[in-house]
Amino acid sequence: MNSHPSWTLHSQLERDTLLLGDLALSRVLVIKDANYPWLLLVPRRPDIVEIIDLDAVEQAQLMVEIDRVGRALKAVTQCDKLNIAALGNAVPQLHVHIIARRTTDKAWPKPVWGQVPPLDHDATELKLFMDAMRPRLWIS
Repeated sequence: MNSHPSWTLHSQLERDTLLLGDLALSRVLVIKDANYPWLLLVPRRPDIVEIIDLDAVEQAQLMVEIDRVGRALKAVTQCDKLNIAALGNAVPQLHVHIIARRTTDKAWPKPVWGQVPPLDHDATELKLFMDAMRPRLWIS
């Protein structure tokens, strides 16, 4: 499943993320907020707003990718809980949040949105995180 020629990443997602790599269907992005290990999956299909806008094969592939990313994120971070959500209230382009949560994080037990200001990533820590994630996701 390759990227559709007319697909582009929403400008807000472009501003708020860093590229980790591409899976068969989805682009994998890191949210620019070091408060939480926080990834996004964005299916590379144009004009997709809801999971139900994907065909059945693409929906199944998205679930495979959510599973792969969630398991990798949990293994790398040793988090207490994964939050997985497809909200799209602020950005209409379909994207799935996969967030590693700890009972000690600044927002626990509330949702991460709007609890604390975003924290800039330390470049070294970010590189270590991305280098640990890529092989687990089969991204080179």
